[in-house]
Amino acid sequence: MRVLGVDPGLTRCGVGVVEGVAGRPLTMLGVGVVRTPADAELGHRLVAVEQGIEMWLDEHQPEFVAVERVFSQHNVRTVMGTAQASAVAMLCAARRGIPVALHTPSEVKAAVTGSGRADKAQVGAMVTRLLRLSAPPRPADAADALALAICHIWRAPAQNRLQQAVALHSAKAPSKGRLA
Repeated sequence: MRVLGVDPGLTRCGVGVVEGVAGRPLTMLGVGVVRTPADAELGHRLVAVEQGIEMWLDEHQPEFVAVERVFSQHNVRTVMGTAQASAVAMLCAARRGIPVALHTPSEVKAAVTGSGRADKAQVGAMVTRLLRLSAPPRPADAADALALAICHIWRAPAQNRLQQAVALHSAKAPSKGRLA
């Protein structure tokens, strides 16, 4: 499975591609950051994020895109920029028919470090170890993108089995007629 992880942001949008399957060593195929100038007009920044993500999709041809789920922060401006960059990543994937999965920050931290409260340094250290890198990817947004991809590779098989079980159960359940 090849996954493009996206840590959304308007100034720095982390991107990382990991390949592998759960239970086996994983391989990093690429990592980086799509940057936009903070003083540029919002529309131009979103186009720059789109162009950057499109380049990563063209180069690495992922089977899945894993995006960090936007969560409420105290700074509404930061949350809006993150949500907008997240939407751009999802749009780019959907346009190509690539399935998108959203993972919360605590879910990613728990998958990679064992603790949903891990700090950036712990995430970077575990990403470095799991991918057998010589140093943690910099900036932290890049390491977070790799962590998202790792989380998806490890959690997708269980999530798929759960979805299949729910679908099977729904198909077998007797249908209840509607009352007029």
